[in-house]
Amino acid sequence: MNEDDTDPSATLAAGLDLAVQRFRGRLRVEGLRLPVPWTRSQLVALDRIVRGSAVTTSELAAAEHMRPQSMAQIVSALERDGLIERRPDPADARRSLIEPTGKGRDAVRTASALRNTWLADALDQELSDEERELVPKLIEVLDRLASTRTARSRPAAPWPPADR
Repeated sequence: MNEDDTDPSATLAAGLDLAVQRFRGRLRVEGLRLPVPWTRSQLVALDRIVRGSAVTTSELAAAEHMRPQSMAQIVSALERDGLIERRPDPADARRSLIEPTGKGRDAVRTASALRNTWLADALDQELSDEERELVPKLIEVLDRLASTRTARSRPAAPWPPADR
């Protein structure tokens, strides 16, 4: 298959995937510079807990596209550090609901402010006024793509790829 035969959506998807990976990598690097003792995964989960309503570990894992076992480890670390607390679910006593503590809310506020300082500086220094005007729409599109439940309509490419 030559470049002219490539599905335009697949080409767009590959470019978007690479750009998002690079952007996430940069955010990860900037996150490592934060003077906080929590991992990026812990901060992302804590941020979702703080910004949402009481949630179960399974619901949190699904929202973050993670395995429940991985999220359980993150939740345990957050609880150990006093950033969240669990309480029985009034609708189902077998389940626990996770809620942030005051310390957890403060941690999210601090980490967000520090991380957003870098991103705000990058937006100011690297983007033209016209590009900055596109950012709200970009956020909307990325959020929509992140929450889509579209069934896979394209066959997966064989692995390893066939020789050309």
